[in-house]
Amino acid sequence: MKIQIVRRWAVVVAGVALLCGLPVIASALPVSVPQLTASQLRARILASADESYAGYAESNATFGLPPVSGLTGLTSLLNGVTRMRVWQATPGRWRVDVLSDAGERDTYQLSGDRSFIWNSGGQLLTEVSGPQVYRLPRAADLVPPALAQRLLSEGGRQARFSVIAPVRVAGRSAAGLRMTPSDTASTVGRVDIWADPSSGLPLMVEVFGRGLGRPALQSLFFQVSPWHPDQRVLTPDRGPGTGYTLTNAANLAGVLRNLALVALPAELAGRVRLPIQPGFEAVGAYGGGLTTFAVLGVLGSAGRHLIPNAVTAGGTPLVIAGGAAAEISAPLLNAVIVRPPGFFVTFLLAGTVSTQLLEQAATELTELVTLP
Repeated sequence: MKIQIVRRWAVVVAGVALLCGLPVIASALPVSVPQLTASQLRARILASADESYAGYAESNATFGLPPVSGLTGLTSLLNGVTRMRVWQATPGRWRVDVLSDAGERDTYQLSGDRSFIWNSGGQLLTEVSGPQVYRLPRAADLVPPALAQRLLSEGGRQARFSVIAPVRVAGRSAAGLRMTPSDTASTVGRVDIWADPSSGLPLMVEVFGRGLGRPALQSLFFQVSPWHPDQRVLTPDRGPGTGYTLTNAANLAGVLRNLALVALPAELAGRVRLPIQPGFEAVGAYGGGLTTFAVLGVLGSAGRHLIPNAVTAGGTPLVIAGGAAAEISAPLLNAVIVRPPGFFVTFLLAGTVSTQLLEQAATELTELVTLP
């Protein structure tokens, strides 16, 4: 009897060991992809934007951003592992569930100007209406296909492209493409994308800071397959006893209420200001692509606290054009905060550009900016 019990447990242990070893075994399988040039692979990746798929992905971000009060959701997204279930019918119709020990936060994109957010912890469904011209990064931006499409688009044709060694991702042989930005002011040193060579669907993306050997951001599928869109999956179901609220994407009072409507200059640090979006005159965006930085003027106590809070969070105190300032540096995202002497507005400059460029922009800003 004891021998039978031992044998049964031996079978169970062997089965568990086999299951645990499957990812290692799969990664050790031979990788074979057709011969493609960098331009051919890039074209297939860009053409895959309309692919319908479903899968499970994880992103691992090590941006090195210090904790910032009021932005804990953003800092956790850019500093740690995000686990995601994904369904995409089209680029404008998708669902991404973020899984955590505390529950789920599901985002449903129904159209370009209507979405829903489900918070399982609070049992609350929020409907968001209106186009989202400016918004903070969200988990859906880190899904491999969305991330790859955005980086290739922002990298532009001036970037250098080359083929790199294939790897196995989500049980598939994936062809590799490397993009190296041409503008050395960008904090992005290179972007490596591995995609299904037939469909072009990106399966893994790695983003490296300039001069770094480890990716500051990695996003990959562990499982993914073609998917026939099911409206029941893409439409939120409000069950009995759940809360509901409606908000407008353009109603950013929580973010914009302390912003100063400042006459920002047309150019900073040799970068031209991008076209102003209606309703967002207080936000300045300069440059373009992977060398874009934003400029915000923050009023009152909210602005006065920015510099000491940044220093407390690990930033470096500075003096720019005679004003108090602080600098926050991370592998992919940098920020400079400056308060000109005698001025009641504190300026925040942040983007995927070098700290030297941001300091130059901050210096010019304190000399050129005027209040309307």
